[in-house]
Amino acid sequence: MGTLPARPWSDPTLMPSRPLSFPSMNAALKAAGESTRLRILALLSEAELTVSDLMEILRQSQPRISRHVKLLVEAGLVDRFREGSWAFFRLAEREGGAGLVPGLLAQLDPHDPVVARDREQLAQVRGARAAAAQAYFRRHAAEWDRIRKLHVADQAVEDAIRSALGERPFRSLLDVGTGTSRMLELFGAQIERGLGIDLSLEMLSLARARLDRAGLKHCSVRQADIYDIGLPRDSFDVVIVHQVLHFLDDSARAIAEAARVLRPGGRLLIVDFAPHDLEFLRDEHAHLRLGFAADTVAQWMKAAGLDVTLHRSLPPEPGSDGKIAVSLWLGRDRRVALADVARDVA
Repeated sequence: MGTLPARPWSDPTLMPSRPLSFPSMNAALKAAGESTRLRILALLSEAELTVSDLMEILRQSQPRISRHVKLLVEAGLVDRFREGSWAFFRLAEREGGAGLVPGLLAQLDPHDPVVARDREQLAQVRGARAAAAQAYFRRHAAEWDRIRKLHVADQAVEDAIRSALGERPFRSLLDVGTGTSRMLELFGAQIERGLGIDLSLEMLSLARARLDRAGLKHCSVRQADIYDIGLPRDSFDVVIVHQVLHFLDDSARAIAEAARVLRPGGRLLIVDFAPHDLEFLRDEHAHLRLGFAADTVAQWMKAAGLDVTLHRSLPPEPGSDGKIAVSLWLGRDRRVALADVARDVA
């Protein structure tokens, strides 16, 4: 997790699909034209946030923040989505006034004292989230594999992972958020180079021990930030992000960074929970998200320049202790596909 770079104010993926009517435009501009609501829009351009997050950052009461957010949602500038007892808010991605916000924020000086102060407070909130996750990893590093048994059996998930990537061989693999390095172990015998990254030193220690025991000398792990991997573009044939997104406060950015290091035609495999309602995972195990809808991850992958070629959901086995379904998304870097089209046209 770590320190994140500032998100650009303008995002072309947030353009509306059709022009606004006069009443809708008027309502959107009125909603944005208030100081607290403009600050909220600027913050939501950086991260998905809850009312509690906004209260802490803006130092305003829950009723006041809720009222402002409600007006932004009604004006089509902000989307609200619920996960269990929590509600997250983000800038609207389609329809309504989605296309207005990037243009407005592009005119806002990011170094303005009010904006800069809010961004500092946001960094503290995100730092607290990261610290809670790292504290969890420190407490549970040795039992990480056992905790994963809350969902579909590991063997079924690993069989599905092998099947998803079995279309063609690959020589290099990056495992993002490697944990105990299980993905490197799974594919170690068939690749020439494997690298796992993780921010937790405790997890890396376990991973190195497991790779040593497995004799996978061509595989290694290192400490790195999932949002800033620190590797050049076009580095890997396959990138796997296995059971990581639900710990993150900006999954879209993590996916974009993972896609950045793919070679042309490379594949990104996301494995994570389907939506569920096990709230205790949030409090006891630092889960920020209670699973992901199929379309949500697919949209993030498309925005990162990938064609989604597979989505599959694995329900828990009848009679097992598992209570959570696991989903897989496979995306392919579309640069090769575009080159094929260009050749066909020529």
